Amino acid sequence: MKTERITIENAWICSVIEEDVIPFFGDLIISGSKILKIRPKNFQNFQKNPAKVGKDSFNAFGRVLTLPLVNFHEHIYSRLAKGLPFKGKFDNFQNVLKNIWWKLDRALDMEMVSSSAKMCAIESIKNGVTYIVDHHSSQNEIEGSLESIKNVLCNFGLRGILCFESTDRNGSKQAIQGLDENLDFLLTNSNEDFKAMLGLHASFTLSDELLLEAKKMMKYDWGIHIHVAEDKSDNILSLEYANATPVQRLRKYKLMNDKSILVHGVHLSEKDFMKICATESALAFCLDSNMNNSVGLPNFAKIPNAIPLLVGTDGMHANIARSLKQLFLVSRNQGLSVDQSISLVKKIYFDQLRFIKKYFGDYPSLLENERADFVIWDYVPPTPISKDNFWGHLIYGILEYPVHSVIQGGKYLMKDFQLNEIDENKLRNEISSQGERLFNKLK
Repeated sequence: MKTERITIENAWICSVIEEDVIPFFGDLIISGSKILKIRPKNFQNFQKNPAKVGKDSFNAFGRVLTLPLVNFHEHIYSRLAKGLPFKGKFDNFQNVLKNIWWKLDRALDMEMVSSSAKMCAIESIKNGVTYIVDHHSSQNEIEGSLESIKNVLCNFGLRGILCFESTDRNGSKQAIQGLDENLDFLLTNSNEDFKAMLGLHASFTLSDELLLEAKKMMKYDWGIHIHVAEDKSDNILSLEYANATPVQRLRKYKLMNDKSILVHGVHLSEKDFMKICATESALAFCLDSNMNNSVGLPNFAKIPNAIPLLVGTDGMHANIARSLKQLFLVSRNQGLSVDQSISLVKKIYFDQLRFIKKYFGDYPSLLENERADFVIWDYVPPTPISKDNFWGHLIYGILEYPVHSVIQGGKYLMKDFQLNEIDENKLRNEISSQGERLFNKLK
């Protein structure tokens, strides 16, 4: 069988070499699932004759080509939560949880979970996100839920790190079922494209007994994925519930390690930061969600540089580019200088690369003989681009533009803004039918 070849011509290829992004102009040749060759070209020659390309080549016309994006904290289960008939008070974070999200995750069945994953996959590809770290919750449909999500994402050509949100809020039986779902996925469904984490909700819904069971599972080579200090109530309720802060409890049960993600971290103390530093766990920020829930924002100036920083969307959307730009703007609004805020974005960029490689060792750097995973942005640099000013182009240019095309494992997932081999209208009808079922169930 002949190996398929794809040639991308006339692109600004932003390869990662050590702690630098090196943009250079040229062609990228794919054979099978890997980058066979990167061929530098003279940009001035392209400017003189931009339309000339080889047969069967894709002409990028000077667009920028980067690594694919990673969403380090998704809630795929929340995708259908638009315009639903929720009732009750929403005047504080705890009431938002009780009257929206905990009602939603108890209402979902497997068909709804599958449709949520399809909706997330479509949105993710369109936003250049091909690696998804999901924190799933369908509390009355636990067994097999992660496999259902995996099958959908796999069909779309995506890769993922999945976990189930274990919690005691619906009783100890379902709490243990949640832990078991994580372990079952690790042992029976992990492969080169899908990995497992140990999912936990938040300290104030986790009993000591559940954390002790989770501790036993840390003999496996994985990390936890948990909400930490998202709202002040997490600390307050945890102290009432267990006489310890969330981070103290995680430390007590030895649940933090360098493959773990602690999400939000808005209300962490200096002592908390020191404990996190000692375990090398990562913090994942979801600023859109923080502002939507009115829980506050992390103070970037107070976060130790030693803590790896990641970016997620908390299920609000799939636009990681927007989330990264939002983070830059919030840091500026908090008083960081332009240089400090750019340094923060640069730190996050490389922290994310290091973290994703803990689970996917073959995550690429846009070099020859690596996986052909990349995004072509609809952005043509209006001024010269180099390693010295890449971050200015990223923040004020690339992140503001839509994704033009996406290639994963040497195959087009999207080309010229069109999803490849996917009947999007048919899928949207399927998703809408499940959304209507959910609407009527909650009504």
